[in-house]
Amino acid sequence: MATPMPRQTYGTVRALHKKAREREKEREREREREREKRETDRQTDRYRETDRERARERERGGGERERERERERERRERQRQREREREREREREREREIERERERERERERERERERERDRERERERERERERAREREKRERERERDLGKMHTKATAKDS
Repeated sequence: MATPMPRQTYGTVRALHKKAREREKEREREREREREKRETDRQTDRYRETDRERARERERGGGERERERERERERRERQRQREREREREREREREREIERERERERERERERERERERDRERERERERERERAREREKRERERERDLGKMHTKATAKDS
């Protein structure tokens, strides 16, 4: 079982981490673009809303207009508040998702490390097994040699 050289492994891990960082930066840029887009959309919505408001004012009379404007402002404020709250919630959710992804990545890395450790352990076990086999063979040869010597001695005496 050929285990990769540590330098190779380290380079691979480094490359993986680099890619992960790049993906993270890209996601961050994407989020920023979305945020800006939402902000400009909000701005244009506000302008449209004020235009509509002015048109309505032209149609209606004064005091009623004032109360209407106040109600409208409050309603928009509540809506913006809800929107900000939703935005914060989405942001928190994205952060949690990123954290979960990082945790999964760390877990995968730990699993790979455990696998490499098991491979190294198996390799060491095979090496010990080969060593024991060599020892056995050596003892076997010595025993055969000793038996052969005894045999030659015995035949020498007989003759």
